[in-house]
Amino acid sequence: MHNLYETHETAGIPSKSASQHTRSIAIGLSLIAALGLTACDDKKADAQKAQAAAQARPPEVGVVTVDLQNVPLVSDLPGRLEASRIAQVRARAAGIVQKRLFQEGSDVKAGQALFQIDSTPYRASLQSAQATLAQAEANLAQASATARRYKPLVEANAISKQEYDTAIAAEKAALAQVAAGKAGVTNANVNLGYANVTAPISGRIGRAMVTEGALVGQGEATQLATIQQINPLYVNLTQSSSDIMRMREAVNSGKLAKLGDNGVKVDVYLDDGKKYPQPGKLLFTDLTVDPSTGQVSVRAELPNAEGLLLPGTYVRVRLEQAQIDNAALIPQQAVTRNEKGNFVMVVADDGSVAPRPVQIGQSQGNNWIVTSGLKPGEKVMVDGLIKVGMGAKKVTPVPWKGDAPAAAPAQNPAPAAAPAAPAAQDKPAAQPEKADSAPAGK
Repeated sequence: MHNLYETHETAGIPSKSASQHTRSIAIGLSLIAALGLTACDDKKADAQKAQAAAQARPPEVGVVTVDLQNVPLVSDLPGRLEASRIAQVRARAAGIVQKRLFQEGSDVKAGQALFQIDSTPYRASLQSAQATLAQAEANLAQASATARRYKPLVEANAISKQEYDTAIAAEKAALAQVAAGKAGVTNANVNLGYANVTAPISGRIGRAMVTEGALVGQGEATQLATIQQINPLYVNLTQSSSDIMRMREAVNSGKLAKLGDNGVKVDVYLDDGKKYPQPGKLLFTDLTVDPSTGQVSVRAELPNAEGLLLPGTYVRVRLEQAQIDNAALIPQQAVTRNEKGNFVMVVADDGSVAPRPVQIGQSQGNNWIVTSGLKPGEKVMVDGLIKVGMGAKKVTPVPWKGDAPAAAPAQNPAPAAAPAAPAAQDKPAAQPEKADSAPAGK
């Protein structure tokens, strides 16, 4: 009984070691809380210092430096490619096609045999013409001999002069028959040559329009194939007559500088937007305006040695016909417009910003052609206008990257994820509290 009572009394009274452990935990938690408050105060102080430093430093804005240059005026025109030479191969001899002597779609040379037409009747005609010529030559020989024999006789008054004149006339008639016979032989040879159809020009031949066994040339010259010369190619364009008139007036007034026909640059762009590697050459501008469309025909020549381009292809042509002297190319987003005109924001050397009125011409790509109002070396602000609108007195100019606007669409999803960032940061912020409380539970 005594031992059991002592044991029960000992279990009901807290031990000294347990009390010391509880006190140590309380002291540790107090130190952690004090250190946490101190760290928070330090972070707030650093953030305030960084914010004050950022407010003291002028905001950065993207600028471009003005560079005056001779800017060509580019006309973007639609066009179609056309073969420089086109020849229709037709049958000039009537008969049955016996052979096709070329491969469709291949390159042929002038004079190359293409078709063989049955030449039997033309060979017979040639032989008949040759026989007629031989008969005429025989008659000429007899008439010439008679005329030679009569000449001494008429001088001796052995025959009448009338008989001699008749002999001379017969000789001349025989001579004419010989000439006609020679012409008949030549004509027969030509007709025989038509039976062998050859290429009139060098170029690329298309598909055959007749096959072996077809009757051609019966009553009309049957078309057999088409040959097109595709090196060089012609580019047929149409340009507005009003644009041509304005350009000529500007050139005459001195606002634009004429490049001349030899200096006109012709760049061709294909359907996929790629630039053709070889430039073209302007041939002529038509003098007549189409009354139905108000357009003027323009033709350029384009080399095509490798045969990559084909006639009939739709292309876009950039034609440089004049240029503006001492002009500047400024991104379009740097120019603002109002009822007073066009303005740009110019950044001075000390970082101050001031609006500047400018005169602009036409656009070129994503730029405006500024004809007056800017000086070489001046810095024009392209982006960061909102920073100036928020009250910034001075700015820090940095070079504007021209590819930044193109990359903007790819970077647009980032701001969309920004609202989720605080939420993502709130969740990890709650996790350390659980981590801190876990040791306390132990």
